[in-house]
Amino acid sequence: MDMTEDEKSDSYRVTAGELRQFVERFERLDEEKKAIAEQQKEVMAEAKGRGYDTKVLRKIIALRKRDENDIAEEEAVLEMYKEALGMS
Repeated sequence: MDMTEDEKSDSYRVTAGELRQFVERFERLDEEKKAIAEQQKEVMAEAKGRGYDTKVLRKIIALRKRDENDIAEEEAVLEMYKEALGMS
């Protein structure tokens, strides 16, 4: 059963409308992401202004996201490698 030109046109409009909604939602989320990144930058600038080492703060934040067992294992391997290289 073939679609008429009107049915194809209506179908295209629905698809185009849905596609536009997805694109616009993504664009709004992208703008929100940029705003949040700017706020994070401001927090780090404030911390730096108060004398905190932002490089270390970023490491702490990354560590807090990870599993404690993974961190302990990585630190154990790091210590082993440092000992092997005479760095301990």
